[in-house]
Amino acid sequence: MTMRAVMLAGLATLLVAAAPDVVSAPGRPEAMVKLDEGRKPAAVLAQSLIGSGARVMDVMAGQGYYSELLARWVGPKGKVFAVEPVSYMDDPKTAAAWDALKKRNANVELIVGAPGEAAMPDKLDAAFYHLTYHDLYWQSEKFKYPRTDVDAYNARLFAALKPGGVVIIIDHYGVPGMDSRAQADKTHRIDADVVKADMARAGFRFAGSVPILEMTGDDPTKLVFDPSLRGKTNRFYYRFVKP
Repeated sequence: MTMRAVMLAGLATLLVAAAPDVVSAPGRPEAMVKLDEGRKPAAVLAQSLIGSGARVMDVMAGQGYYSELLARWVGPKGKVFAVEPVSYMDDPKTAAAWDALKKRNANVELIVGAPGEAAMPDKLDAAFYHLTYHDLYWQSEKFKYPRTDVDAYNARLFAALKPGGVVIIIDHYGVPGMDSRAQADKTHRIDADVVKADMARAGFRFAGSVPILEMTGDDPTKLVFDPSLRGKTNRFYYRFVKP
């Protein structure tokens, strides 16, 4: 085992010990806590290679499920930049959820805009995509979500990360070989090999997969919002590092 591998293993051990306190500490909305069983956030954070004091970008953050956990994880000396498309903030419930979340977590900054258009913070230690990387291939007039130039976006991401910075991508396994934009539109999934290829082109090094969110019984041809599958999809968890 290399010295780097030993160091990463030691870091993961330390993070495993800290993660349950981050997840179980009081103050999170009940609706978010109910999602923990399927999302396994303690284990996800423990394997993330994200440390205390880190500057983290949470992309397409929804109502802030992971933004809040990451804010607790990195601590008061860290910072979480949550990127949220403009149209999502038109929902009064989402806007109210963010107002409350920012009051609970002073180290969270909300950036409103689609990923390809929003300002990207610099000197990042990490970027986090929880079931949202496929959205870089999605576009929708109905939801006012513009087309993203994926390679140009990832080039910006590479420039924004510090050397040694980590990118965490968790997403739904899609159909291998299927066109990424068609798949994002039809099922909100992505071919996992496309993610690896995208990140390699941008200059990132693959730093391993974590199998904790892989599940049997999923049908990769089905929409992830199908009631029979929602919350039960087979998901990959990939880590990438900027050399």
